Amino acid sequence: MPPQTPSSAARTPPPAMRETLGRFLPYLWPADRPDLKLRICGAMLMVLLGKAAVLSMPFAYKAAVDRMTIDGTSMAMAAIIAVIAYGAARLGSVLFDNLRNVVFERVGQEATRTLAENVFVQLHRLSLRFHLARRTGEVTKVIERGTKSIDVMLYFLLFNIAPTVLELIAVLVIFWINFGFGLVLATVAMVVVYIVFTRRITDWRNHLREAMNTLDGKQLARAVDSLLNYETVKYFTAEEREAKRYGDAARTYANAAVKSENSLALLNVGQSLITNLMMAGAMAYTIWGWSRGQFTVGDLVLVNTLLMQLFRPLDLLGMVYRTIRQGLVDMAAMFDLIDTPAEIVDVPNAPALDIRQPSVEFRDVDFGYDPDRQILHKLSFRVEPGQTLALVGPSGAGKSTIARLLFRFYDPQGGQILIGGQDIAKVRQASLRASLGIVPQDTVLFNDTIGYNIGYGREGASQEEIARAAHGAAIGTFIESLPRGYDTEVGERGLKLSGGEKQRVAIARTLLKNPPLTIFDEATSALDSATEAEILDTLRSLAEGRTTLIIAHRLSTVTHADSILVLDKGQVAEQGSHRDLLQRGGLYAAMWERQAQERAKQEVAA
Repeated sequence: MPPQTPSSAARTPPPAMRETLGRFLPYLWPADRPDLKLRICGAMLMVLLGKAAVLSMPFAYKAAVDRMTIDGTSMAMAAIIAVIAYGAARLGSVLFDNLRNVVFERVGQEATRTLAENVFVQLHRLSLRFHLARRTGEVTKVIERGTKSIDVMLYFLLFNIAPTVLELIAVLVIFWINFGFGLVLATVAMVVVYIVFTRRITDWRNHLREAMNTLDGKQLARAVDSLLNYETVKYFTAEEREAKRYGDAARTYANAAVKSENSLALLNVGQSLITNLMMAGAMAYTIWGWSRGQFTVGDLVLVNTLLMQLFRPLDLLGMVYRTIRQGLVDMAAMFDLIDTPAEIVDVPNAPALDIRQPSVEFRDVDFGYDPDRQILHKLSFRVEPGQTLALVGPSGAGKSTIARLLFRFYDPQGGQILIGGQDIAKVRQASLRASLGIVPQDTVLFNDTIGYNIGYGREGASQEEIARAAHGAAIGTFIESLPRGYDTEVGERGLKLSGGEKQRVAIARTLLKNPPLTIFDEATSALDSATEAEILDTLRSLAEGRTTLIIAHRLSTVTHADSILVLDKGQVAEQGSHRDLLQRGGLYAAMWERQAQERAKQEVAA
């Protein structure tokens, strides 16, 4: 078996903000989607109209207050008109904001969908070695966080930061025209101090947040791993042990979360101190100017309202900055998955596999999962079209490794593997795997119906074909006896079925695929003797007219093979028919004698 690489290896640091944004922007402005570009332009127009409505509100408020300081019916009517204009501006602000969301929603959803699909396709493109080295819970968490961050990033970048910058510029111009350079300079200083303080505190909080995410991923991975091994936990009465491991992870996460949330209080108090000092100073300056006849009472209202409106998005700056930074971290992790190079790739312009003559040949194949763990040593053998070759030998001899190499889950470090005389490293992987069928030793089923799992062997198979394959695998009668028949749910990884039932589903799936080259990797290991005999007849009929490799531990299941290859330590120890190998009295004969004695003991015990 390939090694299980620990998932706790040091992660590469996330790329810089600019680099991640550069990767992100094509999803926001897709080159091949003019309709989405038009929606973005329409959304930005709504942003400008909404901001114009917001900036007009303080002037309507100022006009109403100034008119109220003058006696007269005409002034009262003017104040009423100003109040109506104020209300209309508030309504316009809400209206344009919601129209903006309606126009832009499709853009955000398409960006999320496109990136999620790209990651999903990439995960299936990556090698078996990658998937054996990564925990499923951690990978799914990376995808979940990364895709969720897209919509948030789009919203904050386009509808919070950009409008806030526009509003700040507008406020500075208004202050310059109406109140002079002093108030402009004070506002700029306040914003700079506010941003510097917010960024430094938020960066500190981001480190705490990253630690929380790491602990959260470990907690989820530990929970998923424990639940997937539910039966093993029960076998060893390890419920308390698993609960303690999960509790330790949850406690560590909770401590990190408390520290992160407490740091938010410091951020909020500091931000409030800066903004309220600015507000008090600006209003005091306006009152001082009013006392000297420079400003009106409405100017005090104007300054107060403009600053209040400016502070509202600034108050969210810490959250926005933290969310964007966290979104960049989450997206960087997802882009790491996208950028992970596939170990097995097609050569440029690779042709499809021509399977008209499905011979199999290994030529001096060297392979090891790790440099210091060699599995196969100059392995050479050939299977002629239509023949059945059995691979036997002690555990660890490299039998299942041969099946993985044939499917090109790995490439050998030396030598060649040929099917129909073609080097499988030089043909398209899709055509290679479409021509191969396998019944694995450990069958894992989708959490769906029995019919779906059998039908997975060939897309578009009819119900009649699925039923025929099920009967061919000696499971059709059992399925039809179930209350829901082929619509029976098998549970996660097929845990609602017995080991033998799962293996028969796998055989039915391969029967449905009907490939010219078939591999049986311990295909009857989970079956009882009666069912095994029934399945062996099916397998033998299935092998007729096609090239077949049988990987077996029980030698009694391969006596019919045209040739038997005995592997030992990754090399060919013996090869020949069942009768020839027994006559030689070598490794195969010793294995046969040992298994015969074990069967005899079992029969006596029974």
